[in-house]
Amino acid sequence: MIRFTIRRILWLVVVLLGLCAITFVLSRIVPGDPASLYLGPRAKPEQVEYLRAQMGLDKPLYLQFFYYLRDLTQGDMGESLRTHRPVIVGIMDHLPASLELMFTAITIALLIGIPLGVVSAKKENTGLDHFSRLYAVGSTSLPSFWLAMIFQILFFRWLGLFPIGGRIDTVVGLVNPIEKITGFYVFDTLVTGNWPALKDALWHLVLPSFTLAAYSTGIITRMTRSTMLEVLREDYITTARSVGISEKEILFVQGLRNALGPTLTAAGLCFAFMLTGTLFIEAIFFWPGLGTYIATAIFSNDYPVIMGVTILMASFYVVVNLIVDMLIAVVDPRIRLG
Repeated sequence: MIRFTIRRILWLVVVLLGLCAITFVLSRIVPGDPASLYLGPRAKPEQVEYLRAQMGLDKPLYLQFFYYLRDLTQGDMGESLRTHRPVIVGIMDHLPASLELMFTAITIALLIGIPLGVVSAKKENTGLDHFSRLYAVGSTSLPSFWLAMIFQILFFRWLGLFPIGGRIDTVVGLVNPIEKITGFYVFDTLVTGNWPALKDALWHLVLPSFTLAAYSTGIITRMTRSTMLEVLREDYITTARSVGISEKEILFVQGLRNALGPTLTAAGLCFAFMLTGTLFIEAIFFWPGLGTYIATAIFSNDYPVIMGVTILMASFYVVVNLIVDMLIAVVDPRIRLG
């Protein structure tokens, strides 16, 4: 297991180095001078040249990349050209909102997708199975931005059940201010006993989290159903039924454990993909997360922010893949022997 983990970590380092190199080169060949963007349109030429020297832009490209990697290992992603704040500070301000939305969405996807896939496999070729497959195909086919707008029209405008967007109502936030501990509103309000703000934060989470969970729910349902169909045809399942083991234990203990590997892989990839998939959803639901931060940076050509968020997203993706590989290796020891 240790050798398996070390191999995966080494590959992770190689992938991140390659990504840093690609991101750095692309940021340098894109039109636009970072020093000019930082100082603004009224800056004098001598001021721009002085800042270029301060930023190291007058040095050879390989030295700039070396300095960039050195700063990156120290947690320095540079300064935003738009806000003049460190990129890492901007990321940490917006990341909790995105992670809260992602954790809620993947929890919904797992709670719906796995049981639905198991029951669908058990009821193969019945009405429930057909509904499950139709739901899985539909949820993976519908564009998330379209689904988000349909939810807003249905649940906000027509039914008036949920808010149209944001993390918390303005009045509730003023009357019951949230004490920032982690940046996760649900956790912070729960720890501090701020019940009105907790209720409102949960209410605001419903529409964006279900929208974000739709695609992952379909993937997890289809993967669980497919693997469970194979497992339920194994001889040991027939033996378990013959000795009188309950059907619930056969399905959700013996069968599901052996079918869980591919489902964990699919769930891990879906969770990692959510960090990039929140862009449209955060824009539609006015969610102040990382997607909103990177969208603003793209429109203003804020290269340090774009590079920092890109590296963060890639790091998140490969780390989640590493964790999923390790979980699968724990569930199925044959994986780490390959």
